[in-house]
Amino acid sequence: MRGLARLAAAAVLLWVAGMSAAPAQVLAFEELDGWAEDDQREALTAFLETCDKPKAPEWGPLCALAADAGATPESARAFFELFFLPVMIGHPPALFTGYYEPLLDGSPVRTPRFAYPIYARPPELRDGIQFHPRSAIESGILRGRGLELAWLEDPVDVFFLQIQGSGRIRMPNGSVMRVGYAGKNGHPYRSVGSELVRRGTYTADQVSAQTIRGWVKQNPAPGNALLDHNPSYVFFRKLPNLAAHKGPIGALGRSITPMRSLAVDPAYNPLGAPIWIEKNGRDPLRRLMVAQDTGGAIKGAQRADIYFGTGDAAGDAAGIVKDGGRMVVLLPIDLAFATLSDG
Repeated sequence: MRGLARLAAAAVLLWVAGMSAAPAQVLAFEELDGWAEDDQREALTAFLETCDKPKAPEWGPLCALAADAGATPESARAFFELFFLPVMIGHPPALFTGYYEPLLDGSPVRTPRFAYPIYARPPELRDGIQFHPRSAIESGILRGRGLELAWLEDPVDVFFLQIQGSGRIRMPNGSVMRVGYAGKNGHPYRSVGSELVRRGTYTADQVSAQTIRGWVKQNPAPGNALLDHNPSYVFFRKLPNLAAHKGPIGALGRSITPMRSLAVDPAYNPLGAPIWIEKNGRDPLRRLMVAQDTGGAIKGAQRADIYFGTGDAAGDAAGIVKDGGRMVVLLPIDLAFATLSDG
């Protein structure tokens, strides 16, 4: 059985480091800046949300042990130190950005105020096959088919809801609709922020979600054309059974946790794995998080999107994050040693 476990570990390594062509380096916990000061109980709670999802056999026993491991900060920290090793995949500096769950006003029907729809996934859409681009969908090619889930008051709200991938829509009667990712049209994601930099409208350090939103609203016609620069389009589904206190649904099909969940590139960092982040910049972060989501713009071994929570304050905080640092994945010991031997 030990030999089978090693074969499974090697297979996962080929996926994580070999297929990704990224170097891997095993570190010591003492090399993680701020490790002893973090409260790993919060990360352990997030880890328990999805720890049954990874398929490699090493994860199952750890998931069972984790349930009783977090009574104190010291015991939670000891759990990770006992059963995991830190592995840095790829070369820093990392690039950290932020995302959040918008809370938007909307309507279940079109009105003069709420005139911009979000759509359910069309039944003919097939994963991996290109569908209509954003420009065609925004021009109304899906109109009248009953695919409208809700109507928002601004095309910029529709665009950023798609960028975030989930949201809450507050209806005129006070009820709230939760929506989550249901698929995309198969076109590549293109950054409108990078396009504004290319045009010379802003410099790279000036671009944020807030500046993009402001520019589009101040320049409606060229602003809408700018949004069409990104041909990728996201479809949604209603989440009627998601409790109000729970976060949106991530790529593993479970709720994500503010300031403890990351969106990563799963070609390099396995979903469900704990990841230590050392984010520099205006508000440095040194904390253990969990890889529980993905994103169209999240590509590379040292690339992550930090989930900040729900609402405007979370959006304001997330929208200005564009910081360097490094990220270190915690792998079960067998996988970490396989990383070392294969790297």
